[in-house]
Amino acid sequence: MDAVTKLASQRAVVVFSKSSCCMSHTVTRLFIDLGVNPIVHELDEDPRGREMERALAKLLGRNPAVPAVFIGGKLVGSTDKIMSLHMSGNLIPMLRNAGAIWV
Repeated sequence: MDAVTKLASQRAVVVFSKSSCCMSHTVTRLFIDLGVNPIVHELDEDPRGREMERALAKLLGRNPAVPAVFIGGKLVGSTDKIMSLHMSGNLIPMLRNAGAIWV
């Protein structure tokens, strides 16, 4: 859990992902298209990935635990939550408040 918390606070937007997960790719692509430069941690490429995945599953209350998106160091959720925020117009203000975008 400590590793997840530490990594989640490294940048305004942090995505925990698996390289083979299409939903992780989709949410990361959305952030890039919005002008955000997220840091992406590929759990299947990290030696501590399984441990972090278990911690994320507990935080999210679901499995699979990816993608798990943190904005401003706080867990926001997975693809469904990010897309819902985007469609409702609440994602951009959240990204601005976290310092992920300036426009």
